[in-house]
Amino acid sequence: MEGQGLLYAIIIGAIAGWLAGEIKRGFGFGLIGNIIVGIVGALVGSWLFGVLGVSLGSGVIGQIITAVIGALVVLFIVGLIRRA
Repeated sequence: MEGQGLLYAIIIGAIAGWLAGEIKRGFGFGLIGNIIVGIVGALVGSWLFGVLGVSLGSGVIGQIITAVIGALVVLFIVGLIRRA
């Protein structure tokens, strides 16, 4: 991954992680944590939508929505683990 692609992934991850934290209150992890949650969420969302055969488009907005939905899934799983 080149420097520009890595920066792009970090920015998308930060936006997605922050949005997921705002949607699911009580799961703010700070800037670095939000970036990590967003990047992991993007991977989970891409995999999940690929399995389901769903596509949200190929633009930045589609990538952010996919990452946010994936991050929400990740936060849901983290919530289940915290309660256990």
